[in-house]
Amino acid sequence: MFRPFAILVLLLTFASEALAVDTVTFENDGVEMQIRGRVVVEAQDGGLLVMDRAGKLWTVTAKAKKSHTTDELPFKPFTQDEIGREILKELPKRFQVHKTAHYVIIYDTSRGYARWCGTLLERLYGTFSNFWKKKKFDLKEPEMPMVAVVFADKATFHRYMEADIGRTSSIVGYYNLINNRVAMYDLTGVQKERDGSKRERTRAEINKILARPEAGITVATIVHEATHQIAFNCGLQTRLADVPFWLSEGIAMYFETPSLGSSGGWRGIGKVNPSRLSRFQKYAPVRGPDSLPSLLRTDKRLQQSEGVLEAYAESWALVYYLLKKRPKEFVAYMKMLSEKKPLMQETEEERIEQFEEIFGDLRRLDADFAKQMQRVK
Repeated sequence: MFRPFAILVLLLTFASEALAVDTVTFENDGVEMQIRGRVVVEAQDGGLLVMDRAGKLWTVTAKAKKSHTTDELPFKPFTQDEIGREILKELPKRFQVHKTAHYVIIYDTSRGYARWCGTLLERLYGTFSNFWKKKKFDLKEPEMPMVAVVFADKATFHRYMEADIGRTSSIVGYYNLINNRVAMYDLTGVQKERDGSKRERTRAEINKILARPEAGITVATIVHEATHQIAFNCGLQTRLADVPFWLSEGIAMYFETPSLGSSGGWRGIGKVNPSRLSRFQKYAPVRGPDSLPSLLRTDKRLQQSEGVLEAYAESWALVYYLLKKRPKEFVAYMKMLSEKKPLMQETEEERIEQFEEIFGDLRRLDADFAKQMQRVK
């Protein structure tokens, strides 16, 4: 049986940048399927992790696999036009495509809002790239177009989310690590008029709506999820690699900083994130000596309901502290993590050792971290 989140057995081999196309035939719930793409990982038992031309990852167990062949044609990701056509096949006919330099935006809301999303995403992409360039971390251009699916309303978005990830929630957008897409809905609450009788809002009008106090956090959420997408497409992180959750979320929160006074509700990166700082400083008086080690060892604190807000706040605070006070070591740590391979799990001890190898004694760092973050305003 094929399961999209199945973990292949250990003892893996990793494909280099593939010069050929792999064709994999497998059984999924009794239905025969075929993928043409690039094998990313091959397990000793024959199981495969395959990336198709749209960027979606497929895990195929040895039991489900029926055949695997490789030809001499070079692997080529879908172009913007090709990926747009493929995704449109999955959605109702009313959806359209808007393209920017790095994104394909599939939408059924207004054309003006789709363009606003494209501008926001490209602005984030440029800011993200420049930030790491200044830090001497060489990012790569995305191998394939990044995709954002934008729905006209919350109800349609929730139906898509249920089919896509098997659940719904109150979030306004998310990044799917498996199919490599960001999904969101129109935050202005303006649905596309089917008969075209209503004038579309201009970008200035959209900005005015999204500059309202209640919109700041929602725009920050979109930036947060889009930051994940860029990080996994530009070489900062590798999809399905054992990258600590605190780091991945901390970086996204570092970039998400909302601004209630700016056009579009987002002011860039590196600013104090007021809600995260407030939560962390309230947590500080009861924060025990194992708080930081527990954050580094496993991802559990960010995955369980109890104490999750404090865990997210501490993740933001740690990334903020390290980038402000230990930037060179932080970049060295990021470079080390960027070389991790998919599906290779590390022990709790290895995570701590890797952190201390670059940043030094954990207790000493924790003491300075706590002291410095109490001074932040």
